[in-house]
Amino acid sequence: MKAHFLGSLAALLAAPLLASEPVMFCERPLVAQRVAENTWMVEGLTEELSTSNCGHIGNQAFIATPNGVILIDSGSSPHFGEALKALIAQHASHPVRWVLNTHHHPDHFFGNAAFDKAQHLTLTTTRELMARDRDALIDNVERLTGRSLERSHIALPDATEAGDITLGSYPLSLYAMSGHSGGDLVIMDHATGVLFLGDMGFYQRAAATAHTPGLQQWQEELHDLRLLNATIAVPGHGPSATPDTILGQTIEYLDWLDQHLSDVASEGLGANHALAVELPDTFSAMALAEYEFTRSVMQLYPRYEARLLWGTPH
Repeated sequence: MKAHFLGSLAALLAAPLLASEPVMFCERPLVAQRVAENTWMVEGLTEELSTSNCGHIGNQAFIATPNGVILIDSGSSPHFGEALKALIAQHASHPVRWVLNTHHHPDHFFGNAAFDKAQHLTLTTTRELMARDRDALIDNVERLTGRSLERSHIALPDATEAGDITLGSYPLSLYAMSGHSGGDLVIMDHATGVLFLGDMGFYQRAAATAHTPGLQQWQEELHDLRLLNATIAVPGHGPSATPDTILGQTIEYLDWLDQHLSDVASEGLGANHALAVELPDTFSAMALAEYEFTRSVMQLYPRYEARLLWGTPH
């Protein structure tokens, strides 16, 4: 059944446009990596937002279907979105008709404006977070990248709920998570076995934890995702790999971080003691390891102190 569906899909899709020249963004060529039948990802740099990368730090993915392209996340600016649109046109014969935003961080939805003819969708909780934080996020992206963003172009997507959804004639399963940002959409394509994790999964790059409702909750949701019958996963940051590889690395890092912060807080020590540790070799080799660890301690440690020293629930 699966093979028949994929065969029919391939027959329906016309030949993509030929690439005449590389699609450039911020003086770098954008590359679409094929991860499955009619499915590609565009890998961002494993860096923080800066003037040198113009904000291209998150991953995007797209699925070419007989009724149009499904885009998963759109990048950090309308300008990037325009470059992404040109790249997609080299691999698919139809335009982008649907944009799914996995969460409210700017490197994943600020490019939506480039796809103004498409339907934009995200979880209801994610849309609420976008509305709450949009102005502050725009200010931060402009400050860090040195690029102005026209605020009226950073529109909010429509809200949808978790469950099975059909876009055109293409079925997907949507899962509502919250471990990374408080509102995280994970997408499963059962036809190809691709699991689109958004920032619920980081690979070869330390996880960003600023908006997590709790590291233990994040880990529990990741364990649930391991039960899905996926063959390859696309993380929010870092290269694609098997689901066990990406989910396993993210779980292992979050487990170590949670235990470390708990141990230091239980001893009644301050944040400086939490920072004064050498990262295990397993994690020190990941991109942005020291940077994200320092941010996590400064952002999360007060919660551990409040809970473990003063008995204040968080």
